[in-house]
Parts: sequence; C-alpha cells; structure tokens
Amino acid sequence: MSDIKKEKSVIQDIDHSLYDFKDDESSFYRFKQGLTPEIVLKLSEEKHDPQWMKDFRLKSLDIYNQLKVPDWGPSIEGLDMDQIATYVRPNTKMSADWNEVPADIKNTFEKLGIPQAERESLAGVGAQYDSENVYHNIREEVARQGVVYTDMESALTGPYADMVKEHFMKLVPPKDHKFAALHGAVWSGGSFVYVPKGVHLSFPLQSYYRLNAKGAGQFEHTLIIVDEGADLHFIEGCSAPKYNVANLHAGCVELFVGKNARLRYSTIENWSKNMYNLNTKRARVEENATIEWVSGSFGSHVSYLYPESDLIGRNARAEYTGITFAGEGQNLDTGAKMIHLAPHTSSVTNTKSISKDGGVCTYRSAVYIGKEAKGSKASVSCQSLMLDSKSRSDTVPAMTVLTDDADIGHEAKIGRISNDAVFYLMSRGISEDEARAMIVSGFANPVSKELPLEYAVEMNNLIRLEMKGTL
Repeated sequence: MSDIKKEKSVIQDIDHSLYDFKDDESSFYRFKQGLTPEIVLKLSEEKHDPQWMKDFRLKSLDIYNQLKVPDWGPSIEGLDMDQIATYVRPNTKMSADWNEVPADIKNTFEKLGIPQAERESLAGVGAQYDSENVYHNIREEVARQGVVYTDMESALTGPYADMVKEHFMKLVPPKDHKFAALHGAVWSGGSFVYVPKGVHLSFPLQSYYRLNAKGAGQFEHTLIIVDEGADLHFIEGCSAPKYNVANLHAGCVELFVGKNARLRYSTIENWSKNMYNLNTKRARVEENATIEWVSGSFGSHVSYLYPESDLIGRNARAEYTGITFAGEGQNLDTGAKMIHLAPHTSSVTNTKSISKDGGVCTYRSAVYIGKEAKGSKASVSCQSLMLDSKSRSDTVPAMTVLTDDADIGHEAKIGRISNDAVFYLMSRGISEDEARAMIVSGFANPVSKELPLEYAVEMNNLIRLEMKGTL
C-alpha cells in the first residue's frame, strides 16, 4: 500500500467535505478553499491545540470577519480568500534527520542550498514546506547551552507551552488589522526560539519557508525570546514557484529582546510574482537592548511589510537596513516603524529601493517619539533608484514627536543610473547590461554587507536575475 493510501486509511473518519485530496508527490491533502469556523476547528484538531488555542483561533476568526481590508497600501482586489486554501499538508512528518525528508521535498531545499549552509555556517535549521515543518535541527553544542529551537506546534504542547501562551500574539494582537486576525485563526508552522540569559550564539539560526502549493496560503508564526544579556542572529528565507493564480503569505513574527540583549533578524524574501505578501513583524526591546533588522524583498505581486520596533526600555536601540526591488507587475509597499517609548532610545532606518519595467516601490515609515522618550534620537534615510521612465517610487514618511527633547532627521533621494558611469564601465570592456547590474549591486551594497557571505551572494544573484527580467 502506498504512503498516501496508508495515510488516507488512518484519517478515513474525518469530514471529507473539508478536504481536497491530492495524490501527487508534493502534497498529500489540503483544506478546501475558503474560510469557515469548521475549517478553523479542523485545523485546530490537526494541530492538537490546547483548549486556549482553539478558543483563540475562533475569536480571531470573529475579529477577521468584523474588520475591513486595510487601506494604507496598494490594492489587493485580486486576492479572494474564497479561492485560498488555508492549510496544505505535505506527504511527510517533521524530522531531525535530513535523510528522512522525502526526496522531492529534499531536492527542493537542496537546490536552495539549505543543508550545505547548515553544515558550514549555521547553529540550527528549520524548513517548512507549505503548512508544515518538515525538518528542524540544532547543533548539540548549542542545545547544551540551553538554547531552544523547535517548531511552534512542538513548543505549544511541550515543556515551553506556558512561555508560548504568555507571549503568543501579544505584540501583534488579532485586532491589529484584518490579516493579523486571519493569521490568528489559521496560523500553522513556524519556529520557536529561546536563548537563555547571557548565551551568545556564534553562528546564526535559520528557518526557510517554501510555499509550493497552487492557490494556497502560508501562515507561519515565528516567536523568538532572547533573554537578558543574550545574543542571537536569526535568518529567515522565503520562496515559492510561480503560478497563474493568487497565493497568500500572512505570517507573523514576534521578537522579545530582553535587557542588555541583542537580536539581529535577517530576511531574504524571493516570493513568486503571484504572491500577496501581507506579513507582520514586531519587536519589543527592553533597557539597553538592540534589535537589528536586515531585509531584502525581491518577490511577490503586492507586499505590505513594515517591521516595527517598540523601544520600551531606557537606551533601547533599533536599526533597520532594507532593500526592495520591484519589477514588472509588482507593487511593493515596504518600510519600518520605530516607536520610542522610553528615555534616550535611538533608531536608525536606512532603506534602498529599485524599480524597473514599470514596477512600483513605496517606502512607508513611521517614527513615534512619546512624551516620556526624552533625549531620544531617530534618523531616517531612504534612497530610490528608478531604472526607466515607466517605473515609480514614492516616499511616505510620518513622524510624531511629543517631546521637545529629541533629535529627529529624515532624508530622501530619488535618482537614475548615471549614463557617465555606464559609459565608463563599458569603456573597460564590460557590456551595458553587466555595467548596469554592477551599478545596482553597488547601490545595494549597504544591505548585502550586513548579511553573512553566502546570503550576500544570494542577494546579489537575485539582483542580477531581476535586472535580466528572469526572476
């Protein structure tokens, strides 16, 4: 009997009206399209949720049905939730042994370089395929330091269940916006990380998310707690094949950075250009702690992505360094939010955007300096490069300052590639296309230099593919 038939025999007592079975190698079954209480309850059952999580999902669904679609970004009229499958289960279970991952899934991740990166430069790796984690592993020497790195479902029902319950969607409550509520109702997969007091990891942890199913959504939840005096670099990678129907990504990232701790959160997103990327990321930063965001956005049809840093402790610091590349058919609305809520906090925002072949880049920022944030500093710099007359770049900054004792600055630049620079490179024997790609890579260098070498190489390769129009 095939693995698929065996699995079907195990779940033959389920309500088949909720499922659309797939007898192919890449996925076993998926929920039918749409969003109902029955689907949410079935998802909760699949995940073996405790009662509080089941109740949380249903409450989130109620909130989702009450809220309107956000109106702050580009239009998402092409996204029809009645045509999105909220859960797709791959034909495997999670494993800590790479050799146990099914060949088709393993081949996908091997092409992306996941196992090689794990061997060479990572303290641990998680890999999610569609709605489920298929692999999670952490080096023994890292685990011996008390570091916890596991999938969210295991954390929810394991020894760290109370910690998850205490922190889950506290930074991003379902009432925040409609797609936060959607996430609360149908979240699946993701990573849980806890770094104990004083532990400094010399190598990054990485989670990689692959949405492979057509017409589906991915709703992973990442929860990271870096305790007092600890240090962590976490890397997130995302990709998906291109289909002729809409896909949806509505993940959630919650980062808790303790007193005197430091967290660097790096993301390289290469979603396909049929993807609606409506992701929410937020960090809570305590006294003398630091959050560093490094972001590269290269895919999706439409993006809403604005990582937020809540600086709640004295001398808390936040840095955001990001680059966005929009090509034909893309409207990418990205930026950062810096919320200063304590004295002598500081934030630095540096963003770059590139638009080509009619692509639209919008930088949308928010800086809030509360009454109690005396002596705080915030600087924002956004630079845009338009590669043709069809493309567009907009800057929408917002600053709210409620104290006279603050130092705030904003700078914005929009430009084109210099013909003199192209001519100079061509005079050295470089083709025009390669010259332009080199100039764009140089423009992106402040972001790539913040990444580990192999990820900087990946980002530069993505830029070159975008320049050629082959991504």
